[in-house]
Amino acid sequence: MTRECAVLLPGVCAALADPRQPGLDDTCLEKLLDWFRSLTWFDPTVELVQENPCLTELITSVLALPEPSPSILSFTLQLAGILASSENRFQHLQQEKVLGRLFGRDGPRGRAVWEDASVRSGWVKGVHSMVHHQPALHFLCSEGGMDVIFTLQGDPSLFVASAASQLLVHMLTFSVESETSKPLSTKDCEWPACAQMIKRHIEDSLQSSSASHIEQSLKLLTSLFGSCYAAWTEALWLDIAKQIESFLMEETVQSQHMLANLLLNVARSPVFCDTEGSFWALVTSALEHLTPVQAGPLAVGLLRLCKCPQDVRIQALTVLLQPMDCILRAASQPLEYAGLLDESVSDPATVESLLSSKTSCAGLLCQTLAHLEKLLSLKHLRVDLPYMSLLRSLMTILQFCNGFLSPTSPLGSTISRNLINCFRVQKSALDVLAALSEKKGCDTLVGTLFDVLLAYLESPNTGPTVLKKAFQATSKWLMHLQELSCSSNQRQQSEKILEDVFVVLQKRLCSPCWEVRDSSLEFLTAMIKCLRDKDEFRQCLLSSEVPRLTENLLEDPESYVRASAVTAVGHLACITYFAPESPVVGNQYNKENAVAKLQEILSTDSEGFPRRAVISIFTKWLREGCTGQLEDTGQFVSRVIQTVEHDLDWEVRLGGLELVEAFCSQTIRQRGLSECPYAPASSAATSPTHQQELLQVFCQAKLFGFLFRSLCDCDKPVGQRACDILIGLRGNFYPMSTLENPQEIEDSPAGRGIAWLQRTLRQGSLAQNFPTDGGNEVDFQDPESMMVALGAVDLLELHDELNKSSDHVEESPQSLLQDILATIGTIEENEVDCY
Repeated sequence: MTRECAVLLPGVCAALADPRQPGLDDTCLEKLLDWFRSLTWFDPTVELVQENPCLTELITSVLALPEPSPSILSFTLQLAGILASSENRFQHLQQEKVLGRLFGRDGPRGRAVWEDASVRSGWVKGVHSMVHHQPALHFLCSEGGMDVIFTLQGDPSLFVASAASQLLVHMLTFSVESETSKPLSTKDCEWPACAQMIKRHIEDSLQSSSASHIEQSLKLLTSLFGSCYAAWTEALWLDIAKQIESFLMEETVQSQHMLANLLLNVARSPVFCDTEGSFWALVTSALEHLTPVQAGPLAVGLLRLCKCPQDVRIQALTVLLQPMDCILRAASQPLEYAGLLDESVSDPATVESLLSSKTSCAGLLCQTLAHLEKLLSLKHLRVDLPYMSLLRSLMTILQFCNGFLSPTSPLGSTISRNLINCFRVQKSALDVLAALSEKKGCDTLVGTLFDVLLAYLESPNTGPTVLKKAFQATSKWLMHLQELSCSSNQRQQSEKILEDVFVVLQKRLCSPCWEVRDSSLEFLTAMIKCLRDKDEFRQCLLSSEVPRLTENLLEDPESYVRASAVTAVGHLACITYFAPESPVVGNQYNKENAVAKLQEILSTDSEGFPRRAVISIFTKWLREGCTGQLEDTGQFVSRVIQTVEHDLDWEVRLGGLELVEAFCSQTIRQRGLSECPYAPASSAATSPTHQQELLQVFCQAKLFGFLFRSLCDCDKPVGQRACDILIGLRGNFYPMSTLENPQEIEDSPAGRGIAWLQRTLRQGSLAQNFPTDGGNEVDFQDPESMMVALGAVDLLELHDELNKSSDHVEESPQSLLQDILATIGTIEENEVDCY
């Protein structure tokens, strides 16, 4: 603890213990506790409490209050627990006779203030902090603390109940691992006293008739097996495995839904990965006896495990595919094609019953589809998924949902009625459909698949969120389709699908719903990114009305749509305006008009989203070498940054810096100075002629004024990026050992101005007199002055200042203590560090 903090601490403690003082907010109290945690974390000595007796005085003063504030009492309990976390400080506090009055039988748990959940929470947290050594563990057991924790497991406050459960996990783990030296067996007598109490409590709760007690122990066990992988956990498991198995067999047990998480955590533990027979037999039994909704999370978790036995893995996959199989079989009578499964794990009638129910049908399918999407995202799946049948099942679900399929079977008719216009299932199915586009073996169904997707894209009943998902799935499958287009038949099919897609897109771009217009533009951009090099795609795009409609949306009343239109136009330009031989004939929209429109949006649009989109597109053009076809690139960049510099949106200003960075990188590469803009230049590249040419280009584009002024931007990310760019530029002009000599700078013609620039930059965002064009003390368009500035300005010092956390002063412990004292009015107002 610093001397300044030690001076302030007694005043803070006295204020906290004074019931006449206004209460502090919880944030200040939490910050104080965090500070004490950091003080005690690496220092187990007793000096902290000996040298600061005000801490013990605070605890005794709060205990002496007839009606302490719940928040202050909770704080005191947690503080005492933190201080007692080392054995030395624990013994000291025991001598002061405060721990028994806080955590023992004489503590607050017998008083009215115990009714406040924050006090109970503070007690649990304090105990958790304290129990890191044997004396604390024995103290708690001897003072009846264990029964209190067992009771708090069922506390009406979920936060308290969860904290109590976590505390028991910690105590069980600590007790076993600190008090035993040999492997434990299932015999209670071999377990340490505290561990015995917890183990017996778990076993008694599992065998009780109380559903809440059973659930509390299952939660505790789930947490334990999820966090502790020690060998002794096997002994605990062997004692309770029979009871867990009985829960699976008894349909009346309400806690079955919790068994999946418990079994999955046990399965993840390396202790059980090689267990023969018994454990995996129990897992198999769970997959059979849990309902499909309960078994789903267990099944997908097992499939993601490396060391799950193959027969269990196949069974888990069967559980996940069973609803999809049922959908496929219900779609037609007689069955036109095989389902996904040869046999089921559990009774198919259970799944049929759930899908037949209006209340459970959507929930089961959404859960199943979410699990399948997870599996499809895995790089290495250790079972083979039947992709073709899965795709067929997905299309069936989507057709049920939009009413395009009328099954003849009674079950199919019921499922169809349950799913009609169910947007939750539609979104989930489309997500899985998009994921399947990356898998092989579905090629023969592509035609039917696009029929389903186009039906969704065309239907007026498709809601905006579902349409967005349909667009995403369509773009993924269009990409896959282009990879398949080898034979003439496949090419014809591809062209027909693209034509149909553009017909739909034209309609959607004119939708009265702004979300639909926005999604349509995003879809167009995604297609251009993926397919811009494909001739048939470009032909279909440019022969449609889509380019014209897209440019019209630059004037859309909704800012999100304008932003998406800017991005789409920017990507379109790479095909229509900047292509070496643009295939557009008679298009009235030339590239000069498009650029002028985007520049107008950048300078006049009232919303930030479109302006951000414009600067992002300009940067993209620059990186791809498109701007050189417009005009001199330097003039283009200069005009853009002069507009951007005064933008009120910091993200637009940051985008301007990214444009500058791209321009510098490109210019340096073109002139052969360096492959990397941030690498020190070679001796050949640093010749005066090369430097002069490069600086001349940058000065004409007015980059340096923008960069140096950005160093003082009131938004830190802007200053940080500007500093990074200037450091990168300096590396190209100065090898690190040859920076300018400060004395030589002062004697140079530009020296006075550079010294002024240094002083101004040190003020950072407080600099109110930073030069604007005209009457500057530094000529930012003079190459010689800028060469001197790059060598003289201490950019590394600026970099360190800009990268300091904004709270490096404001949230220091000293500042926190000052703020607390100021809040309660014991120091002058000008001493407080308000933040």
